Amino acid sequence: MKLYIVPTPIGNLEDITLRSIRVLKEVDLILAEDTRKSGILLKHLNITKKMLAHHQHNEHKTATIIADRIANGENIALITDAGTPAISDPGFLLVRECIKRGIQIDCLPGATAFVPALVNSGLASDAFCFEGFLPQKKGRQTKIKSLLTEHRTMIFYESPHRLIKSLEQFIEYFGAERKASVSREITKMFEETTRGSLLEILNYYKDKKIKGEIVIVLEGNKNTN
Repeated sequence: MKLYIVPTPIGNLEDITLRSIRVLKEVDLILAEDTRKSGILLKHLNITKKMLAHHQHNEHKTATIIADRIANGENIALITDAGTPAISDPGFLLVRECIKRGIQIDCLPGATAFVPALVNSGLASDAFCFEGFLPQKKGRQTKIKSLLTEHRTMIFYESPHRLIKSLEQFIEYFGAERKASVSREITKMFEETTRGSLLEILNYYKDKKIKGEIVIVLEGNKNTN
């Protein structure tokens, strides 16, 4: 029996593969980060399947239980609210537990926010590092300082109410002229990508009401070898 890792749309509900739909219809159970949000997607896909909540607050407890169920003969799919599980979302602990037990894992390809943001940024994509969300408080400046000599393109996830703070801190540590892009509402009706220097992007957003999940793509340090 298997654990299936199934990416779900990050906005546009059409961004799901035929294989993903088939797997969600065939498994015995679907693990969802938020069963209410996932219920909307499953209803759209005409899938009626039992769901169980699996999120950051309970995954330490449920990973072992879920692995037991798979080992005892169930096929189970893991989805999150949007995108690929375990990418700044729950999933890693369950995957690790299944690997430890020799349980087969099938990770399907599909939607994730940072890839289209990187490609659409116009910045170098031959080498990059994904940093996910910066620490909100403790360790935030330490993390930023550790990236000062990073020569690869850097990718960050950010929430709307912390975008301005992040841009201001990036200007402080990386310089106002460092090139970047900010993508928000990817695949949705009001999708937007803003490119330019950090200062230009800050000036664009500082007087706006910012909505939607955000991906910041930041040029690497060109002065390192």
